[in-house]
Amino acid sequence: MKRNLTIAVVALAVVLGGAGLWFFGNDKTPAVAAAPVPPAVPVVAATVTGKDVPIYLRGIGTVIAYNTDVVRSQIQGQIVKIAFTEGQTVKSGDLLAQIDPRPYEAQIEQLTANRDRDQAQLANAEANLSRYNQLGDKGYATPQLIETQTAQVAQLKATVKADQAQIDQANVQLSYTRLTSAIPGITGVRQIDVGNVIHPTDANGLVVVTQIEPISLLFTLPQTDLPLIQQHAAKGELKVIAYSQDNKIKLDEGTLLLVNNEIAGTTGTVQLKAVFPNHEHRLWPGQLVNARLLLEVQKNALTVAGSAVQQGPNGSYVYVVTPDQTVALRPVHVVQISDGQALIDQGLKPGDVVVVDGQYRLTEGSRVRELHGKAAQEADLQSAVQDAIP
Repeated sequence: MKRNLTIAVVALAVVLGGAGLWFFGNDKTPAVAAAPVPPAVPVVAATVTGKDVPIYLRGIGTVIAYNTDVVRSQIQGQIVKIAFTEGQTVKSGDLLAQIDPRPYEAQIEQLTANRDRDQAQLANAEANLSRYNQLGDKGYATPQLIETQTAQVAQLKATVKADQAQIDQANVQLSYTRLTSAIPGITGVRQIDVGNVIHPTDANGLVVVTQIEPISLLFTLPQTDLPLIQQHAAKGELKVIAYSQDNKIKLDEGTLLLVNNEIAGTTGTVQLKAVFPNHEHRLWPGQLVNARLLLEVQKNALTVAGSAVQQGPNGSYVYVVTPDQTVALRPVHVVQISDGQALIDQGLKPGDVVVVDGQYRLTEGSRVRELHGKAAQEADLQSAVQDAIP
């Protein structure tokens, strides 16, 4: 009997000892111990807050000059002066180059002399007509003579008008010897030097002037966004914000100018055009930028850090910290993630505490220990997934 009791005690000790659930009391008798509590998982948590959140549509666009002017000559002549430097800012009407005006000035002098000669002949013809009319009243001049003189006066008047028209045309040609900028903008690379002969048929002209203040932006969005754009555009002017390609620099703010009147069938996108004041010249023709079309601003919307949102087989979810310092998996609906902040319209309420870092070690019901201060900052930096946008 005693031998059987000893065997039973040893067997029980082996079973409980293997599980780590026994110890010896004062009487050396094995006793069952409590199961060890798993350690709390350190996490970084944040409280769900309500704030005004902008709703954007995002696209990629190309900056284009508001106006582009290829300065060409309308006459042929030798360039005697270049009045600009490459890259110079010019105003509308500023002189860019001077073509030799002497041939056109000489032509004007010749045409003016012809007009003066014809005017003198006209004055003489009018004087003769006056005398013939007086003689005709007295019966000393025939009607045929008076009619002939009247026709000659009319002919000379027409000649003088033709002379004046030729002078006006020559003055226009003379004005073409001054090559000026038709728009305000910035000059590009000069295509011809002083002393060379410029022609109206020159493909490159003298220089290209581009207007960059204001400036335009062409960008595309999916055609599925078109009804939403039209809905908000009907309420008023829409704002467009341009960012650098890395989304780190805000370049300028402008307004939506138009939605193109057709959808690109090959890509299923619609083209939009925005205009920016560009006072700081941060936008440049040909530049690729990221465009954000602001549709509206939602008031008191619920937001959490974008890193808090996880993806599972059933969609998006977050871990919510309960009052007993455990976590519960909560499905959520994400409207958008912008500037590292996720806009949530279903699944959370103000004041909820959600885990934003350390989720990879969590399951439903896991105990957690919230990190604060420097420890939280270090943990957050190690797993940061958002880009800071000024």
